[in-house]
Amino acid sequence: MRTLENDELRELLVKCWMTHDGTWFYSCAREMGMDAANRLNKQAIRLLAPKEFGRVTRALGIDTSGPWSFEDLRVAIDGMFSVIAGEFMGFVYDFPEENVMHWKMHRCFALEGMKKIGVSDAYECGVLYRVMCWMDQLDIEYTVEPEIAGCLMRDTGACEGIVRFNL
Repeated sequence: MRTLENDELRELLVKCWMTHDGTWFYSCAREMGMDAANRLNKQAIRLLAPKEFGRVTRALGIDTSGPWSFEDLRVAIDGMFSVIAGEFMGFVYDFPEENVMHWKMHRCFALEGMKKIGVSDAYECGVLYRVMCWMDQLDIEYTVEPEIAGCLMRDTGACEGIVRFNL
């Protein structure tokens, strides 16, 4: 038996967590329908966000006491993605200017999963919703362009946009 390197272990754990998340979503969709699955998924994400954000930032030694500057927020977001994002997700982001985060999904692992279970036509994005819930629980005002309703990748062929923070 070999020992996994830290990056391999993190990637494996993130894949397992996302597989659990996807099978939970699929079970909800089969049992109660897509409207309920989307609603419950977002409800669970909103409940998870403060716990997840607090655990990760504490573990990384990131001060979250505020008030928030753009640099503080950038450090926290980088920290969050360093733990919860896997390479398989196809998600990249950067900060092209003050108070702006740009994101792009090269491929959407969530949409690909929804296609496999045959519900992609009614899936509402939970991936970006999760990031926005981090901001909400910090009471940080922001706008998202384009507005996310449904699934950008499915609806427009591209999942890319910006978040403008009002700091």
